[in-house]
Amino acid sequence: MRQESLFDDPEPKQAPTSGYQPLASRMRPRTLAEFAGQTNLVGEGRVLYNLIKNDQISSMILWGPPGVGKTTLAQIIANETKARFVTFSAVNSGIKDIRTVMQDAEDDRAAGRKTIVFVDEIHRFNKAQQDAFLPYVERGSIILIGATTENPSFEINSALLSRLRVFVLHALTEDELVAQMHRALTAPQGFGDIKVQIDADLLHKIASYANGDARTALNTLEMAVTNGRVKDDVTVVTADDLSQIMGKKALLYDKDGEEHYNLISALHKSMRNSDVDAALYWLSRMLTAGEDPLYVARREVQFASEDVGMADSRALEVAVAAFQACQFLGMPECQANLAHCTTYLALAPKSSAAYDAYFSAKADAEHTMAEPVPLQIRNGVTKLMKDEGYGKNYQYAQDAPDKLTTMQTMPDNLIGKHYYHPTQQGSEARWAQRVAQIAAWHQEHDPK
Repeated sequence: MRQESLFDDPEPKQAPTSGYQPLASRMRPRTLAEFAGQTNLVGEGRVLYNLIKNDQISSMILWGPPGVGKTTLAQIIANETKARFVTFSAVNSGIKDIRTVMQDAEDDRAAGRKTIVFVDEIHRFNKAQQDAFLPYVERGSIILIGATTENPSFEINSALLSRLRVFVLHALTEDELVAQMHRALTAPQGFGDIKVQIDADLLHKIASYANGDARTALNTLEMAVTNGRVKDDVTVVTADDLSQIMGKKALLYDKDGEEHYNLISALHKSMRNSDVDAALYWLSRMLTAGEDPLYVARREVQFASEDVGMADSRALEVAVAAFQACQFLGMPECQANLAHCTTYLALAPKSSAAYDAYFSAKADAEHTMAEPVPLQIRNGVTKLMKDEGYGKNYQYAQDAPDKLTTMQTMPDNLIGKHYYHPTQQGSEARWAQRVAQIAAWHQEHDPK
């Protein structure tokens, strides 16, 4: 059966004798037996392993970070499936291209043949492009396999996503990456034809640097071997050689992608849990990866009222001051200001009572009858308003001995409703006493 594929050569062979091909490309696994990691999916007897081996592939999404094998799995499917295999680039393909392939697939289906369509970076397809696939997936005209680094829940249309099975691929472990590099050092298509001396701890250092990405690990290894010193026909890679090649570790981060939200969530929840060390770690991860310090500062201003609140009202002052400092100084100096603020917020006593009180009141404002403002607390600024009773019987609390009055300020349908329930955390304990004092006064003085 004829296949159309982006892969130049689906059959295993030796590295070419002419023309450069990167090590990561030469070492790309061709079979499930060679595939590294993801044993929960493609280990023998596992669900995806069985689907591939039995040629029973259904429409799916392969979701995971870069360099974990999404495209490689597609290539393995291309090698082992009996279907016609068509690939799309989400960057270069338009709706017209999609419809052309879909019509071919319909013709093949009528003839009893099936078509697998692989879409790399499917999250880059817009809604109209994704919608173009939907009727063909529904009818079974094609089996759609999409690869994405972004959360499908956010990037794939819900109608299309509901018809796809999502397989989550995880970053490779350090040991899995080291095993891949050992294979590259001994395989004929890798460095098997030369002698390479590189200590095990250096392979682990490369694996740590690669951050779960096999492509990065193999590319780094290739640079290290290429730049190693040859002595007695042995290529020696030293720690100094490796440090020059790796330089500064590149952190996985996309300011418009899911990892952005994962990290700010980690920072927020670490501060909420009063784990100052974790909070400082996530802060450093964001800033080191290039996050806008003003974005972090704005979120910390929000946190100061949402999570610290009345337990320490100075937290809001500290957070606003940190935001202003970031505006004045910029990076890298404002790292110190954000570290100061993050430490303060993480260690501060926590209360969401004021925050919760607002949203409880908001729910009543949205879902109960919009009662009129009581006349006594309206401003009677004109004669007509005064004649209508605006401001009549208003009681000025500042003139009262206890600075409290019996005047009704709630609308009629919400009399007796309480939203703010202070905690005993930090300074809020003092406000809890004040709330109790006010309630006791009203119990004694309000008309029965």
